[in-house]
Amino acid sequence: MPLILLDDPDSTLSMLRDSVAGLAARADGPATMRRRRAEGADLDAGVWSAMAEAGFLGLTLPEDLGGMGLGSAELVVLAEALGRALLTEAYTPLAVFPGALLAGLTRSAAILPMAEGLIAGAQILPVLWQDARGCRAPLSLTADATLTGEAHLVSGASAATGFLVLAQDADGLALVHLDAGAEGLRLHQRPGVDGATLARVTLHAVPVTASQVLGRGEAVEAALTAAIEISRLALAAELAGLASRALEITVEYTSNRVQFGKTIASFQAIQHRLVDMWAEAEFACAAVAHAATTTAEDRAQAVLAAKARAGDAATAITRKAIQLHGAMGFTDQCDIGLYLKRAISLNATLGQPEALRLAFLDADLAA
Repeated sequence: MPLILLDDPDSTLSMLRDSVAGLAARADGPATMRRRRAEGADLDAGVWSAMAEAGFLGLTLPEDLGGMGLGSAELVVLAEALGRALLTEAYTPLAVFPGALLAGLTRSAAILPMAEGLIAGAQILPVLWQDARGCRAPLSLTADATLTGEAHLVSGASAATGFLVLAQDADGLALVHLDAGAEGLRLHQRPGVDGATLARVTLHAVPVTASQVLGRGEAVEAALTAAIEISRLALAAELAGLASRALEITVEYTSNRVQFGKTIASFQAIQHRLVDMWAEAEFACAAVAHAATTTAEDRAQAVLAAKARAGDAATAITRKAIQLHGAMGFTDQCDIGLYLKRAISLNATLGQPEALRLAFLDADLAA
């Protein structure tokens, strides 16, 4: 079955896959997803703590921030395994993205304890930076040192211990740390399609001290660009894992479902559909593997292509998988529907395939 294939001379990647498989056996991704949805929660504390204990939250953070300092290959394998296991905690928005932002800034007395808390799972630091369309939100840090504006699509807001805010000030982009209970900060939550909740966070004249400003100007812009790129790579890998596992579940089901005295997988029409799904999953895995191993010069466009390819593959495969499961595929008790919901959510995060392809073309024309 499709798998993201990467060189693994010291078996690090195999151990990572085994580690996620062990966590999945204890956590039961689909059951956790349903439980979190029923409770209206945006994070399962037990699963998040287990991910922290396994070292997942600091996988790519540099060693001088307390992380493991591993690279794209390890991140891709971990994210793919999370997708396969349907472990739907917001790993990329709450670990990869804020971690990359902190790693891109000049080290300060404030950054190190934040990074250590993030790695340990003790600090949940959602980033406030997107509007309702997924573009950069018009948040502003005014001359009188207050934050004003509104951010959407925020994962983990109710579980947050604090927020990282990307806001414009007179000198450009600034990254500000806010406590979760800051005066003037309000949460407005709604259910997400994949069982978690998303929040709209409003900031009304929230006071900011100089020590809360973690960085300004070009350094923050560069950190944001790097954080978006590595987060898209992680999302692409998770989508490829979702697609591959949904295919496996469907092959197993059609090989056991008997109709007219035969398994439905023996029907030519079903076989053609399964082969199409297999090809889509293989192309997605190959695109992610290429993005993880390509040169730094070509990495940005390769990541755009991988996220677009994997997003299309995951949504197409899970939709076809539901159809091949028949009427039971539409029921909530059938896990395959949860794979579709998760695929839809991840596909929309940090750019739909159409937008990513347009960005790819713009970068190609500009080169």
